[in-house]
Amino acid sequence: MKLVLRGILLGTALAASLACAQEYPSKPVRIVVPFAPGGGSDFIARFIAQRLSDSTAKQFVVENRPGAGGELGVEAGIKSPPDGYTLTLIASSYTVNPSIYKLSFDPVKDITPIIQLSQGPLVAVVRPDFQAKTLKELMAMAKAKPGQVNFASSGQGSVIHLATELFASMAGIKMNHIPYKGTGPALTDTLAGQTDVFFSSTANAIGHIKGGKLRALAVTTAKRIPALPDVPTVAEAGVPGYEVVLWHGLIGPKGLPKPIVDKLNAEVAKALKLPETADKLQSDGVAPAGGSPEQFAKQIAKEIGVWRKVVADAHVKAE
Repeated sequence: MKLVLRGILLGTALAASLACAQEYPSKPVRIVVPFAPGGGSDFIARFIAQRLSDSTAKQFVVENRPGAGGELGVEAGIKSPPDGYTLTLIASSYTVNPSIYKLSFDPVKDITPIIQLSQGPLVAVVRPDFQAKTLKELMAMAKAKPGQVNFASSGQGSVIHLATELFASMAGIKMNHIPYKGTGPALTDTLAGQTDVFFSSTANAIGHIKGGKLRALAVTTAKRIPALPDVPTVAEAGVPGYEVVLWHGLIGPKGLPKPIVDKLNAEVAKALKLPETADKLQSDGVAPAGGSPEQFAKQIAKEIGVWRKVVADAHVKAE
């Protein structure tokens, strides 16, 4: 009798959940962006929000909640009711922060991954008159002069900082870290020759590369990118196995019903496959991503482990 009753209850709950997903969304949906307006994260969130608004006939609204390296907005988003009406956009820094900051939530257990939105490389750039013309020459210079080659980053403990530390570790070299307060100042000083090398996002560097103001040595993804087809990967340039991907993704609070997760995943996947999406992203060296919620969950957990080791090995501490 108990088994029959349990089966009835489970069946009723499943039916209710499916009905809820069919009706979803029945009101506006909020997408929390834990960064300031105007940046790459904000652009991607608004682009996807508009496509979802078009496909569902319900409004998807972006709400910017910057602060604490993105953790204020993430916390606000994932602590909302798990009903599908508050989603959160996260970036690569999400998997770095657990190793740098003390968080008020579990970055794996307290979320529901939905889908990865975009992916793209960092690009190692130097000024055109810099002595090293290739990544191999940069590594040779750093080996000959340990600690004398300077690298810029967008801040202590940033993805750019850790990606460069990982490169140095795998290449067997030692470079001197110069942290800046953001990508803009780091790029400005690289252009001016105040620092030697900078692992920049492609969106920020590609105009300077094509304008001849910076030389691209390598991209950090496993494959070359269409926007810079002649630029080798770090692995091709002499560090086998090296790969760092910048990405954005969509998550919900813990306990978000699977039918709603699946519906959101399917709707976003359709938006990512539109030709206009690739056109918008690839001009900046970024590509649409996609994939299942399970794949995104595995990626998040794996990257947290990778960055935790880099932070420990390089003795990185928050500012």
